[in-house]
Amino acid sequence: MNEHYDVIIVGGGMVGATLGCGLGGSPLRVAVLEDAPPPDYDPGQPHDLRVSAVSIASASIFKTIGAWQGITARRFCPFRRMRVWEDRGDVEFRSEDISESVLGYIVENRIIQLALMDRLKAFDNIDFLCPVKTQSIDYSAGQSSVKLEDGRTLTGRLLVAADGGFSRVRQAAGMGVHTWDYEQHALVLTVETGYDQQDITWQKFTPTGPLAFLPLDGPNASLVWYNTPEEVKRLKALPDEDLMQELLATFPPVLGNIAKIVSRGSFPLRRQHALSYVKEGVALIGDAAHMIHPLAGQGVNIGLLDAAALAQVLVAAKADSKDIGAGPVLQEYEKMRRQNNLLMMTTMDMFYRVFGNSQLPLKLLRNIGLGLAERIAPAKKLAMKYAMGLGGQLPRLARGETIVR
Repeated sequence: MNEHYDVIIVGGGMVGATLGCGLGGSPLRVAVLEDAPPPDYDPGQPHDLRVSAVSIASASIFKTIGAWQGITARRFCPFRRMRVWEDRGDVEFRSEDISESVLGYIVENRIIQLALMDRLKAFDNIDFLCPVKTQSIDYSAGQSSVKLEDGRTLTGRLLVAADGGFSRVRQAAGMGVHTWDYEQHALVLTVETGYDQQDITWQKFTPTGPLAFLPLDGPNASLVWYNTPEEVKRLKALPDEDLMQELLATFPPVLGNIAKIVSRGSFPLRRQHALSYVKEGVALIGDAAHMIHPLAGQGVNIGLLDAAALAQVLVAAKADSKDIGAGPVLQEYEKMRRQNNLLMMTTMDMFYRVFGNSQLPLKLLRNIGLGLAERIAPAKKLAMKYAMGLGGQLPRLARGETIVR
């Protein structure tokens, strides 16, 4: 059985599914392939380990493509304040300072994906194939094919890699990456706290790495502890009682009491950037195009902006009777996203290197810098703008504008 599509999106996670929804209702025939559907949601379930800080721009994308209602109907947590500090240097960002109701939202990845899946199924021009296993990918500049383990072969003019940092699509297309590992791992924990509800996300920088707090709905939170690979391995192996003592001894008093450790996990930190996002008949989005240090929670947000930008380019090309897989068309997408992504990646690298240095002169400069950021209103507002995903050139979906003509 052979089926032909205009666009084949390999990977139906948050970024790939967002692209699919962005193309929903257009004249393009689209297939979205996902090998593992997320478990169904039940309000009584504990919070997942994997959560994302959804920026205002990302929330606007979800609203425009009709997925936001599916998120808010399940579970999410708005945050209105964001604090960063080290010793005496301190800056706190407040949504009221820029006349906004919130700075962003903390949402479990599974809930985002479920809401997007609901939307994908509502579009007549989208075939959401899940679960499916990909047997092989054959890239061709003219027409690529994806062979599934169930015997079907899909052909398409445009192949989109939304299949993560180790993308099989990117490898099949022979597209290289520049990559290196950071000398840190992250320990992630879901905990129950002594507070009923919090509306602040914070990060404290320490010589061994940042300590981060992300509020979840109710008396729950996600903690991220960055440290050396050896130390993270040691901490992850501790019994709950011993780990709780380590948390209370290391995290600042503002954390409050921890009533329970619900779950834990860890992952290594890596930076990776594709040498090119596009070539004839193929485009990379999300982690397939770039992997970024997670300390500011921007990884998924820049991936969602990728999806919104590519959807905009493809819909416009189709409306103008252009070849959606042609190099010049796809280069418009790369122009919209590559430099913005590189700026964000470089900024995160700077934070990693500057705040990871314990030399006294640099430490003093950091504290001064944080103090100045608190006191200089224009600089503070500019930082908030970028943290909310509103800096640089925004795709129309992120501005709340539809793209299907």
